[in-house]
Amino acid sequence: MSKQRISIFPLAGALLFPGAHLPLHIFEPRYRALMRDALARDRLIGMIQPRNDKVRPDLYSVGCLGRIVECEALDDGRFDIVLLGVSRFHLLRELDVTTAFRQVEGDVEPEVQDEAPVLPLGQRAAIEMEARQLADHLGYVIDWSAVSQLDDRALLHGIAQIAPFDVAAKQALLEAGSFEELAERTIQLLQFARCAGDDGAATLQ
Repeated sequence: MSKQRISIFPLAGALLFPGAHLPLHIFEPRYRALMRDALARDRLIGMIQPRNDKVRPDLYSVGCLGRIVECEALDDGRFDIVLLGVSRFHLLRELDVTTAFRQVEGDVEPEVQDEAPVLPLGQRAAIEMEARQLADHLGYVIDWSAVSQLDDRALLHGIAQIAPFDVAAKQALLEAGSFEELAERTIQLLQFARCAGDDGAATLQ
């Protein structure tokens, strides 16, 4: 890991996972300033979940660094962007800054460049089956032939990004300490979600 100064966007409900994409509409003045700063430097923003609804909320300990890969600057100063998840970071401390947006020091995990871990074939099949059943239950239209071509890491992060799990559940997936733990939690949540009602919302108990 490497220590890094990170400008953060603590947006409730907007979780980002490595390798996944997150579209955002930026309109608040402090986050417009964040955008201008990121575009002038490294195009990186730290997405992290607030723990509460305070004016200056407490933060979870794990977030995801996102790179701005698409950006449309609107005439009135707003931005439409797409972030690509780069790597997880572990919050070390908040920095005392004069910027309108918050900044932290974080331990950033290396960008994923090695060969993806491989799930046992039975576990991979079970995850795909549970994902299909949930998608059918919710009426999602998904290109399953494209899904089958994803490596196992991309499959799990993609499910975590788009499945209708609640914030606590998605945060638990983001914080999974190992690939095996991520896979086990994903299966558990997919199974819960099918039994959770029409919205598919599921949480870890």
